[in-house]
Amino acid sequence: MLLEIPDVLTPDEVRGMREALEAADWLDGKVTAGAQSAKAKRNQQLSETHPLAEQFGQRILQALASNAVFMSAALPQRIYPPLFNRYAEGHDFGFHVDNAIRPINGTRERVRTDLSATLFLADPDSYEGGELVIRGSFGTHAVKLPAGAMLLYPGTSIHRVEPVTRGVRVASFFWVQSLVREDARREMLLDMDMAIQRLTQTGGDGEALIQLTGVYHNLLRQWADL
Repeated sequence: MLLEIPDVLTPDEVRGMREALEAADWLDGKVTAGAQSAKAKRNQQLSETHPLAEQFGQRILQALASNAVFMSAALPQRIYPPLFNRYAEGHDFGFHVDNAIRPINGTRERVRTDLSATLFLADPDSYEGGELVIRGSFGTHAVKLPAGAMLLYPGTSIHRVEPVTRGVRVASFFWVQSLVREDARREMLLDMDMAIQRLTQTGGDGEALIQLTGVYHNLLRQWADL
């Protein structure tokens, strides 16, 4: 499943975050890369303990908690605290796959990376290059979204960030451990949930709607990993 979620943050929220992040101290992005990824990673990253990372990360998590599409698509059990990266001219990140398990800094908690997420914070017209290229069972897609929009995709996907040739690409990225491990099952549940919502809004047959809702929850009950 490759899902674009628009308007996760408002334009004012994005503007405020970007202005604050422009004045922040950035580290070499290799600080969170594995042995293989470090060879392909050329970018900058905000420290996980930086006050802005914690403040803006919490705001993103609040926004996601009230985003019906994200909640339905991801079925989140645990979310890795959002991180922030910066790609200036000449920066890129070659093809790689995310680590399957991510320990949360300063805790004993770990997150299984069922889903990866990139929340774009820079206006696409403000930089050239920097597309997120994802390769999976759904083919190969190059994605560059408006500021405030987010891409959700399987953590199993091989992906890269194209070289930035002008301007600066700023984004938040994180991982989601879902209640349902398998991407195909999550996609099926999302389709069913969207159908239930449409039928509810259009006044579909009540008895059939109850049956469909029952099937959804019985599948979730069977597939959920608690």
